[in-house]
Amino acid sequence: MDQYYYYVLSVHIIFVVSWMAGLFYSVRLFIYHTEASDRPDIERVILQKEYEKIEAKLWNIITTPAMVLTVLAGVSMILIRPGLLQQPWLHVKLCFVVLLLVYHFICQSIMKQLKLGKCKISSFKLRLWNEVATILLVAIVFTVVLKSAVNWIYGLIGLIVFSAVIMAAVKWYKYYRKKHDC
Repeated sequence: MDQYYYYVLSVHIIFVVSWMAGLFYSVRLFIYHTEASDRPDIERVILQKEYEKIEAKLWNIITTPAMVLTVLAGVSMILIRPGLLQQPWLHVKLCFVVLLLVYHFICQSIMKQLKLGKCKISSFKLRLWNEVATILLVAIVFTVVLKSAVNWIYGLIGLIVFSAVIMAAVKWYKYYRKKHDC
């Protein structure tokens, strides 16, 4: 059974990439969907209907299936190599994965709110929200790649600094957009 581990790992990586792409693009669509509210009535109705359709297709055809296949491949890797559960880095990774799953389902809730016209989240807050997936992705990748070589204190400090830089970049972009009417 161990000979299949790297095949399952490859499938896991492929679907992680697909899942993350779906999450990144979904939230970007939520931003555009929200910003369409500021358009004239006819344009707003057309844009929002189109965003609802694109969001649903992306979510149901790519993002959620990729999430399910990512989790199934991850569980399969643990079943093939149960000794992985003895590794502290895997516990840290799984905590980040749980946060990513929570993020996924919150995004699904946002999509449903947008469809019902009940989403009160501003496009700026959605831009910040979009960066949460980036932060989780960075945390997961560094945890997996560095494994036990990670100095957790430096890793945590690095993650906090990275998060602060991302948030500052989003705020700068908001300022830039206001200044240049983009």
